[in-house]
Amino acid sequence: MNEDELKQRLNLEMETIGVNKLTETGNLAISMGLIAGHGFHGGKYEILRLGKVILLPVNEAETYLEQLIKTVTEEA
Repeated sequence: MNEDELKQRLNLEMETIGVNKLTETGNLAISMGLIAGHGFHGGKYEILRLGKVILLPVNEAETYLEQLIKTVTEEA
């Protein structure tokens, strides 16, 4: 495996880790009743909340979900 292939594989693995974390965070938000659904749609991340569709870039979606969860857990 040459250096370019190794870099490409590493980038893919890092992206996969990020997607897995985002999926887990979205699933946690669903289990807490904060959102109705989530997933990729048209190159962005779609979050269904309060009858509305929120489309965000992946990094913003992760931040949004983390803040939503944090807000609820701090109130408890």
